[in-house]
Amino acid sequence: DGRADMDLVRRALARAEELGFDSAWVQDQVAGDVPLLESVSLLCYAAAVTRSLRLGVSVIVFPIRNAVQLAKNFSTLDNMCDGRAILGIGLGPVFAGDAYFQIFGTRADQALRRFNEGLKIMRALWEEPRVNYEGEFYTLRDTAMEPKPVQKPGVPVWFGAQHPSALKRAARHADGYMGAGPTPTPKFAGIVQRLREYLEQEGRDPAGFPISKRVYLAVDRDAARAKQRLDEFFQARYPWMIQRNPDFVADICVWGSPEQVADGLRPVLDAGAEMIVLNPLWDFIEQMDALAEEVIPRLR
Repeated sequence: DGRADMDLVRRALARAEELGFDSAWVQDQVAGDVPLLESVSLLCYAAAVTRSLRLGVSVIVFPIRNAVQLAKNFSTLDNMCDGRAILGIGLGPVFAGDAYFQIFGTRADQALRRFNEGLKIMRALWEEPRVNYEGEFYTLRDTAMEPKPVQKPGVPVWFGAQHPSALKRAARHADGYMGAGPTPTPKFAGIVQRLREYLEQEGRDPAGFPISKRVYLAVDRDAARAKQRLDEFFQARYPWMIQRNPDFVADICVWGSPEQVADGLRPVLDAGAEMIVLNPLWDFIEQMDALAEEVIPRLR
């Protein structure tokens, strides 16, 4: 019915910690049909009910957010969770034109400039006692922000990106990379290869740069049933993706028995993912149990 089941969220986070998972991630959507809670607010809730999970968002469309406000949001979150926050940011659907950006009082042709300027401001507010900045979109005069994030010099900022120019930007400025769930594994492998080349060109060690990918999955010994449920989910929630590519589910999802799911995840690791954001779409606690007990051991 579209209402949030916060008891399920709390129980799922508690079970994730019991099972030893590394991190919990949320998606971001401010305006749209998919019923997603606002990402920063949800992460603050997660901070209050967890003790060990790192907490991240994959990814916030950065140009539509006020960079000063987002800096404060994530400084606050990092204090609430004692240094476990990760901020994922992306440029957003700039190739789709102004329709999306106009909702937030901006334009697609401003997105990159807002992104670059906002990143400078956000990190400066985290790192410096006072900030003076004169830009196209922001003017800061002797501006302070306290408290600073627990993590130094600030909250890790991971980029979501695919275009070569965006990957170059990630190699220059990001603290990590998050591959999108809708990206097929062969394409992800090419992205990782290119990103590592760009990191080397920037004089950065690729071995010290975290690379992750989100993967939609369903653990079910009845593989046909799992595939049918995935088809139904994406047709209901993301019909435009199916319209663009009728093989969308087969291209990006992993499903079936624990053995089949492990076999489907292994190529993602081989492609360069050092961390996989395992993204079940229903029966979250049961899926976590199956992943922890029957799938992950097969990948070690």
